[in-house]
Amino acid sequence: MKISIFWFRRDLRLIDNTALHYALESGRPVKALFIFDENIIEGLAENDARLNFIYEQLQIIHEKLTQYGTALEVMKGKPENCWKQLIQDYEIDRVYINRDYEPYAIQRDKNVEEQLSNHGIELKTFKDQVIFEAREILKEDGEPYVVYTPYRKKWESTFISTEHTPLKNTQFNHFYPFKKSFPTRNTLNIKNNKIKVPDYDLSNIKNYTQTRDYPSIETSRLGPHLRFGTVSIRQLIKKIGKKEETFKSELIWREFFMQILFHYPKTAERNFKSKYDGVEWRNDEADFNKWCEGKTGYPIVDAGMRQLNETGFMHNRLRMITAGFLCKHLLIHWSWGEAYFAQKLLDYELASNVGNWQWAAGTGVDAAPYFRIFNPITQTDKFDKDKTFIKKWLPEYGSEDYPEPMVDHKVARERCLKVYKKGIGM
Repeated sequence: MKISIFWFRRDLRLIDNTALHYALESGRPVKALFIFDENIIEGLAENDARLNFIYEQLQIIHEKLTQYGTALEVMKGKPENCWKQLIQDYEIDRVYINRDYEPYAIQRDKNVEEQLSNHGIELKTFKDQVIFEAREILKEDGEPYVVYTPYRKKWESTFISTEHTPLKNTQFNHFYPFKKSFPTRNTLNIKNNKIKVPDYDLSNIKNYTQTRDYPSIETSRLGPHLRFGTVSIRQLIKKIGKKEETFKSELIWREFFMQILFHYPKTAERNFKSKYDGVEWRNDEADFNKWCEGKTGYPIVDAGMRQLNETGFMHNRLRMITAGFLCKHLLIHWSWGEAYFAQKLLDYELASNVGNWQWAAGTGVDAAPYFRIFNPITQTDKFDKDKTFIKKWLPEYGSEDYPEPMVDHKVARERCLKVYKKGIGM
């Protein structure tokens, strides 16, 4: 029989999943698929916590699918090879996917679409992981926004006038009937990791505006769930409603950076503002290693890095402080820090990570000016005055074992200003 295939990627859920919904409404039996893409995972450790999280979410989906007389097909390999095998094994009418907007994903899907087309198979794509795609929020002249505030205003006015209701009544009885065991971790060469992705918790967002800058106060931990699509952005927006505007603005920042990366893919590796290309970074490896290990001698920086290394999470305020310290106190190129966060963050997302690192370095869109240099000491006084967070992550704080500051703030600030001014020809 002819079948349709729904391909899970950044949408690991059965409820309010746009492409899956329309696949099941299409009239063809639907086979559910996930591919562990070797182009993505070959650079990851076998025990990468994100691979474990994906594995666990897929296992949950598989168990739910068995209730409908079907199973999840899990493959591992290069996507083109996996699709070659699927095309041989099944008579496929259509393939359904939710769109992804990162440079690699766009090229991968273009290649797969061509491969499928050569065999008379249609690829149907849908918007799912965002409220608005890159070409939906544009300036009056059709150009993309590069400043956040006018983007947010256009986003909000467009949101009011359009429909974003979560999808209901998915026809789960339309899955392709077959049985298959879920693969073991050993089969997929995924090793367990002690770092786990916690469930998200929205109970504290009612106080988000007042508490969001204090690292000792628990956050929603929503990031990985948005990253891998275990929660629908439409359901999330509906749940937070109109009361939590500050929290919603963080979700809009996410889409702002996504559209920046889509329109300006070069920013994944190069400065958005080319005038900063002349900055002469020190890029000292010993200094970088101290920063990575949380041994800079600045407690708020070190506590943030220790939290990242041990949990795969870092508080948003600390992401700004630690990134600013690396770029401006140590004069190490933002791409070094971006790559380290890419290895460690459970919620790593290329667009947001690059966007925020370039913001910290002053090289990106709507960025902090080069002369804005966070003072780690005053940041501590403002947001961790009692050292609650610092003491939690730095057990040696206050003892002889804790290092002296690797650089004096005032000296580092003056050096940074001098190097930046020279780099941009001031």
